[in-house]
Amino acid sequence: MKALILAGGSGTRFWPLSRKRRPKQLLALEGERSLLQETVDRLRPLVEPSGVWICTTEALAEAIREQLPEVPAEQVLAEPEGRNTAAAIGWAVCRMSATIDNDDPQEVIAVLPADHRMSNAPQFRTALARAREAVAARNLVMTLGVRPRWAETGYGYLELGESLDGDLQRVARFVEKPDAATAESYLTSGRHLWNAGIFVFRSSTFLELLACHQPALASGLDAIARAPERTAEIYATLLAESIDYALMEKLDDLATLPLDCGWSDLGSWEALHEILPKDAQGNALKGEAFALDASDNLIFSENGTIAVLGGSGLVVVRTDDAVLVLPKSRSQEVKKILSEISARGRRELE
Repeated sequence: MKALILAGGSGTRFWPLSRKRRPKQLLALEGERSLLQETVDRLRPLVEPSGVWICTTEALAEAIREQLPEVPAEQVLAEPEGRNTAAAIGWAVCRMSATIDNDDPQEVIAVLPADHRMSNAPQFRTALARAREAVAARNLVMTLGVRPRWAETGYGYLELGESLDGDLQRVARFVEKPDAATAESYLTSGRHLWNAGIFVFRSSTFLELLACHQPALASGLDAIARAPERTAEIYATLLAESIDYALMEKLDDLATLPLDCGWSDLGSWEALHEILPKDAQGNALKGEAFALDASDNLIFSENGTIAVLGGSGLVVVRTDDAVLVLPKSRSQEVKKILSEISARGRRELE
């Protein structure tokens, strides 16, 4: 089995800790290892680092090679430019397929994001191994969904169809981010999973399906393979859509398995607060930070000391050159701050 880890990113959700050249996946938000390093760690022994490929940007490639010296340097692929996940996955799978014997039915690729968290790595590997076996035996394309733990409106969902074998089921359809009432109905129905953006397939099958459903994209990828010196020129013309829209939603026989492994996409400071250890007052403290007569705060210091007195429900973050203070409930609005920073021409803070 091989693994393709998608590790692009613009570094907005965890500003000021994250930046364009240090997005979320390069950060150590819990322990000493970054989210990217933890992603590679949790694949072992199912996929050793020699079988890991990374798709990222030119700006991040060197930092990723430094964080992952165990992954062969030539397997860190730098996109010429961002064209969304359909182009990124298609291009990377084409590169990987040159090293894979597609006549071997056991040779399977798992595609997964670099910046997600899973508290139970053995459970994740068990599900991934089961997906590999199903793909090898049935030549399926699979996406792994997460059993919803609450009525989340910020995630897309997978609606479950017919059962294939135990908890292996067909995906009836992809569902966009729902409103609160719809999300509540999905939670209670038992027929929906959160869309985690994790896919498992044979490379040959994937490329055949891409050629069928997105012939222009497949043709562009073939042109790059024939003339790699024109990669940047051709890549700029490729379809700029997510893999969900471009391919997965068009498949009649997409299958899924549920993940029960403490998954989180860690999409905001509020999400980080939920998973970090807390004191008796519900404060999550990282670095030189303390709170007095304060409750339900996330206080994160990368440099220097932060002291909070009497505050509640706050995010307070300090780095070398910036301080962020906002209500925890407005964590998703950090992009507004970055828009203002950009408007003021403060490129060094982006």
